[in-house]
Amino acid sequence: MRAKRLVAVGVTAFVVGSVASVVAGPASGETRAAASFTTVIDNPLFPLPIGATWVYRGMRDGVSQTDRVTVTSHTKVVDGETVLVVRDVAKHGTRLLEKTFDWYAQDDLGAVWYFGEDTATYGPNGHVTSTEGSWTAGVDGALRGIIMEADPQVPDGYRQEYYAGYAEDSAWVLSLGNAVTVPYGRVHHVLRTMEWSPLEPDVVDQKYYARGIGIVKEVAVAGDQEVAKLVSFVTP
Repeated sequence: MRAKRLVAVGVTAFVVGSVASVVAGPASGETRAAASFTTVIDNPLFPLPIGATWVYRGMRDGVSQTDRVTVTSHTKVVDGETVLVVRDVAKHGTRLLEKTFDWYAQDDLGAVWYFGEDTATYGPNGHVTSTEGSWTAGVDGALRGIIMEADPQVPDGYRQEYYAGYAEDSAWVLSLGNAVTVPYGRVHHVLRTMEWSPLEPDVVDQKYYARGIGIVKEVAVAGDQEVAKLVSFVTP
């Protein structure tokens, strides 16, 4: 326990010391709001072809979980832009835990922007117990953020989302060119990032993105033990 706490303190201290640079970064204040957007998302590290499906397995909140992420053919107008709708369904066995619809668009430089989400958590009886975490860019002061840069480089920092008090995730690029083994297989040319939010200051996650696939692994390096690894990836 002591060793884990020391890791958490060290990582959190680094993140807190870096927040100012992220807040002043390109994703923080709509400094690129005039960019044109498309729902054709072909960023090599975060591609979203219509019909693609990713399946992840891991642990969250102390229970096993399977996530199925699907790029739908649906679009939605958010903050004046047409965005692509991606569905994420989390289950424990056959029990539905959470269903989320995320909204993305790609700008003219190739960066993928996150415009918000509509999320619902379900109880054992199948009824919605919470919609906490839902937010929409352009509503109640919420701002779109960058989920993947066009050309990520170490040590870039960027804000992924901003809805004060509800959604304030930021990311930093830690390394490029990694290789990672997950149930899907061994993947190369992997980008590793760190994610943190001032709303959960003791929680730090790392994510791994593979070219042509997207996220292949997520793991908590501070806070509750959580992990998700790619099991399958199918494109149309």
